[in-house]
Amino acid sequence: MATQPKSAITPTRTEDYSEWYQQVVKASDMADRSPVRGCMVIKPWGYALWENIVRELDDLFKATGVKNAYFPLFIPLSFLEKEAEHVEGFAKECAVVTHHRLEKNAAGGLTPAGELAEPLVVRPTSETIIGDSFAKWVSSYRDLPLLINQWVNVVRWEMRTRIFLRTSEFLWQEGHTVHATAEDALERTRLMLDVYTRFVQDYLGMPVIKGRKTASERFPGAVDTLCIEAMMQDRKALQAGTSHFLGQNFAKASGIKFQTAEEKEEFAWTTSWGTSTRMIGGVIMTHGDDDGVIMPPRVSPAHLVLLPIFRNDDERTKVMEYTASLAAELKEIYYHHARVRVEIDERSIGGARGWEWIKKGIPLRVEIGPRDISENAVFVARRDMDHRQKKSFQREVFTGGLCDLLDEIQGNLFQRARAFTDDHTRTIDTPEDFYGFFTPDNLDRPEIHGGFAMSHWCGDASCEAKIKEDLTVTIRSIPLDNAPEKGRCICCGKPSGERVVFAKAY
Repeated sequence: MATQPKSAITPTRTEDYSEWYQQVVKASDMADRSPVRGCMVIKPWGYALWENIVRELDDLFKATGVKNAYFPLFIPLSFLEKEAEHVEGFAKECAVVTHHRLEKNAAGGLTPAGELAEPLVVRPTSETIIGDSFAKWVSSYRDLPLLINQWVNVVRWEMRTRIFLRTSEFLWQEGHTVHATAEDALERTRLMLDVYTRFVQDYLGMPVIKGRKTASERFPGAVDTLCIEAMMQDRKALQAGTSHFLGQNFAKASGIKFQTAEEKEEFAWTTSWGTSTRMIGGVIMTHGDDDGVIMPPRVSPAHLVLLPIFRNDDERTKVMEYTASLAAELKEIYYHHARVRVEIDERSIGGARGWEWIKKGIPLRVEIGPRDISENAVFVARRDMDHRQKKSFQREVFTGGLCDLLDEIQGNLFQRARAFTDDHTRTIDTPEDFYGFFTPDNLDRPEIHGGFAMSHWCGDASCEAKIKEDLTVTIRSIPLDNAPEKGRCICCGKPSGERVVFAKAY
């Protein structure tokens, strides 16, 4: 009987998906826990991935006319109080600063001493503080549209945390725009969702469903929230980006007014949109296997690693010369408008060296030994294939076809994820089938459930709440490409005009 190949990560995805995720983060050397509860330390390999995400996404933003700025970390409590629904939505997650200095106490420790006249909230999001600036910057229709983004950290005090997916402090971008008409603001809301969709699918290789949130899932204070939802390998949904039409709510709260061409004073229309380091968690859970993470080439911290192989000093000299010249040649190649990113690992630690790079998910591992040099060749392994599959390439063939090879890996990752999503998306019309779909066969493994259920919903919030209470399943979105269809609500049986996406979620 053939033995099951040993995996680099234990437990495997099927044994314990949640613990598998934690072990992949650790084995890939992407991040570590912080001494501050609920926060994370992003290590160089993980931060390089974030830098590439920032670089690519920032270019897509700027192509639509957006400019970057920076606003304060601290928000006066009174600013949040201006928009009642907004402060209520974030109140339980806010970290609050009440003092501004420390003094030694009798026990030799430190005690907060200088109480602030007004408490400051560490930003959970910046609509209110940015709105204050926008009110000063906007006076005429000629100042509009105003299109601003910032790359910052935010704090939302979470009780249950998981690195990259849900932490008390995380990195993100938040865009904020001001418009003269509701139509312009709605167009920007849809445009930024399209930007997120393009990035997540074309760069991260994660297929998504574009949709609209229900009222209960909407951003606090927004008139409408659009989102993209992706399916992870445990068949839960991950919200990968949101774009909010804020109407005039925040403009009225912050006093953002403008003089129209007809010389009338009106409140502006605003939007906000954001995504965060949870996308890194999405990459891990979408593409990772039981040997570690698999990096999509377009955002990978490095595209390939060169692994020189030698047995003595004489071989070392020849192999390292060949490796250095190949690295220099590769770094002159442009892949997707950026130079190819190359790592060289000359540590002589045998097979363990290769496994480290497998766990890190680098797209290509390139071995170079004396025999390869004699044939002017390289020995190549792809991360999207079995680790034992390796192929010899003539050097000029490898360098000449490198970009095509990376694109092939990128496309393969997306197609695999698309097939997985399709395989676990079901059209369900009866309550019995619906409840069965989300009820695990093994009650000791609650993470094993159906996936995405495309079912009818009458629009009643009480039906939405009952399903959430019964199954911890929520309506992830109302798909934007929905075709009208008559049916019956999966909960109460009342008439419904369209299907929505039900799923368990992160």
